[in-house]
Amino acid sequence: MLKVQSKTGNYITIHGEHYSYFAGNDYLGLAHHPDVIQAATLALEKYGISFSASRQTTGTSEIHLELEQLLARFKTRQDAVVFATGYLGNRLLFHALKGQYSTVFADAQAHPSISDGVPGGIPSRIYEHCNPNHLEDLLKKNKKHRPLIITDGIFALTGKIAPVDEIYSLAEKYNALLIVDDAHATGVLGKNGTGTPEHFNLQNAKNLYQSETMSKALGAYGGFIAADETLIQSIRSKSTFYGASTALPPPLVAAGCASLSLIQQQPELREKLKKNAELIRKGIQNMEFHTTGEGTPIIPILFQSRQKTKALSEYLKENHIVAPAVDYPVKTDNFIIRITASTNHTTEQIENLLFILKKWREKYGTH
Repeated sequence: MLKVQSKTGNYITIHGEHYSYFAGNDYLGLAHHPDVIQAATLALEKYGISFSASRQTTGTSEIHLELEQLLARFKTRQDAVVFATGYLGNRLLFHALKGQYSTVFADAQAHPSISDGVPGGIPSRIYEHCNPNHLEDLLKKNKKHRPLIITDGIFALTGKIAPVDEIYSLAEKYNALLIVDDAHATGVLGKNGTGTPEHFNLQNAKNLYQSETMSKALGAYGGFIAADETLIQSIRSKSTFYGASTALPPPLVAAGCASLSLIQQQPELREKLKKNAELIRKGIQNMEFHTTGEGTPIIPILFQSRQKTKALSEYLKENHIVAPAVDYPVKTDNFIIRITASTNHTTEQIENLLFILKKWREKYGTH
């Protein structure tokens, strides 16, 4: 476990030394953007550390309502609700939609919050990773059930984009609900950065829902759901998870408002992110490392050996580059060095990363 002694920008400090940072999920560099920090600081001075109450009692402030309105407009939905952590989002949706489905169909590499969120007594079926054909086979075999399909939009470890267009076609065909966990896609995918549905021109699709977080590209913290007024009101009035949780702290709410403004006013942030990610990915592909070819800021290096994966991560660290060998509770077929791009990475940093990877490859190979 790394003990970071600085902000996690494109560089970090560990044990007093400077490291190039190709990890984490602050894709647009907003977690340490001056405007976001200033907004959080002003909210801290005005409102204090915490409202110390649930939203349903005395924990709702003017800035909570402002953030929810901004999120709804950003996502082109009627309303939005924010809550303690993005991990709760899938659970909130499962419960809010209860009664409209009887079986959950989930991707084999779905985020743990998905399996943790399925209500007790609801059976789950697991389909092969990003395989619509296998999903349809399962849907055919379970025609007596009312299906709810759920998938990550961008998978956290591999950066792979789920085939949401094909999955949505199946949802329509089999009268299913579809939830997309867009934690790693919102702020990144789509013309306006609103996530995977926009990437596939499905932003206004019926019976398609997104669970989301502000802790990745948005650079803040807390989960949110944007949807129609009926669903959002149901979450506010009926969800014990929402109703019994302390409201988001004022600095985080204000940070979310500021980051949303930056995302919408500065589309060049996404363009720079895409450029940096492709520069890293192409360099890794040219060295014949096994990686994924998706247009996302997550660029994994895949190995079949745990030992080799850890050895490369340590080698990078010895050369003052942080790119972790991930040990994460999602079943994959490989061991992974998870490299992530940021808008703030410089060309010099990326070239140095590729130079160090090339030196390691020449000595140890790619498999």
